[in-house]
Amino acid sequence: MDMEVLDDVPLEDLNYETILGYRNRHQVLNAGHPFERLNNDEYLRSIGAAAISKEDHQLHPTAAGMLIFGNEYNIVRHFPDYFLDYREVLDPSIRWTDRLQSSSGEWSGNICDFYFRVYNKIIKDVKVPFSMKGGDRIDDTPVHKALREALANCLINADYYGTRGVVIKKDQDRIIFENPGYIRTGKEQMRKGGKSDPRNKTLMKMFNLVNIGERSGSGVPNIFNTWEDQGWKEPVIEERFDPDRTILTLEFVDKTNKEKAAKKSGEEKTAKKSGEEKTAKKKITNKTKEKMIKIKEYLSENKEAKTKDIAEYIGLKHSRTREILSQMDSVESIGTNTNRKYRLKDNQK
Repeated sequence: MDMEVLDDVPLEDLNYETILGYRNRHQVLNAGHPFERLNNDEYLRSIGAAAISKEDHQLHPTAAGMLIFGNEYNIVRHFPDYFLDYREVLDPSIRWTDRLQSSSGEWSGNICDFYFRVYNKIIKDVKVPFSMKGGDRIDDTPVHKALREALANCLINADYYGTRGVVIKKDQDRIIFENPGYIRTGKEQMRKGGKSDPRNKTLMKMFNLVNIGERSGSGVPNIFNTWEDQGWKEPVIEERFDPDRTILTLEFVDKTNKEKAAKKSGEEKTAKKSGEEKTAKKKITNKTKEKMIKIKEYLSENKEAKTKDIAEYIGLKHSRTREILSQMDSVESIGTNTNRKYRLKDNQK
C-alpha cells in the first residue's frame, strides 16, 4: 500500500531536514553509493519516496515518502488514524518519565525521526557488556541490533490505515512494541523466520538503505536467539483481532527456577486462555468467510471491480478488503496500482 502515488501532494510538503538527515546517514554508511550524485528529487524517486503521477506526469510523494519524510499534519490527511507514541515509565510513582507523540507539534512526527529518537531512548539504560575488537571497545552489541530490528519491524509492518497507531512502551525491565495490523506470514512463521512478507515494502527498502532491518525474514529469530544467549525470558509475540494488532514483548529478566515453576502452575490458565483465543479466531475466520461469499456474489454480478467498490459493498476498509482478496483463490487481479481491478477466475464464473 505504501507505493501509492499521492497525486495532489507537492514534493515541497515533505520535511527537508528529515530528508537531509537521512541522506547524510546513507552517505556515511554507504560511501560512494551511486545515489550520492543525485539531486533531491532524483534521490527521492530512486529510493521510492517519490514517483511520477499518471495524472499530471509530475513527481509527487508516494505514501511511503509521506510516512517517512512528511510532517504529521500532512500525513494524517492521507492516513487519518496515523499515530506514533513512545511511553517510558521508569519510576512507578510518575505517570510518564518520558513520552514522545507524533501529534505533539514539537517535531516532524514522521516515521524516520520517530525511529531515531525512540531508538536512542530504548538503548540508553540497556545494561549489556561491551566487547573488544583489536583493542577497541565495541558498544554495538547483539542486544542493540535486536532492539533496532524490533523497532524497525514494528514500523515497517504497521497498517497505517488501522486504528490505535504504533505504541512503544518501556518500563524498568521490559519494552513492548505494538503496531496495528495482523501478522501477514502468521505468528508461527514469524517466529521461525526464513520468509519475508512486509506490509510496506518501500518503507523496508528505505530502512535497508541505511542498514536497518533484515530482508530475509531472519530479524525476529535473531531477536529470540539474542535473548536466549543473554539468559533472558523468551520474547512473547501476540496477535489480536478486531482491531488487528501485533504485539512483541521483550523482557530484560533472567530465567529462574521460580519463574519456571510459576509457568508450570499456570498451564491450566494458559490453556484456557489459548482456547478462548482460538475460539475468537474461529469467529473472525467465519466473519471473513461471510465477506468472501459477498465478494463472490458482487463480482458475479459486476464482472470486474476496484478495491474501493468492493470495500464499500462489504463494509470494510480498503486495507482489510485487499487482505481478504489476496486470500481468495477464486479471485484474480488485473492491472496495477490505481488501475487494479478484481474478477472471478474463469473456472469460478
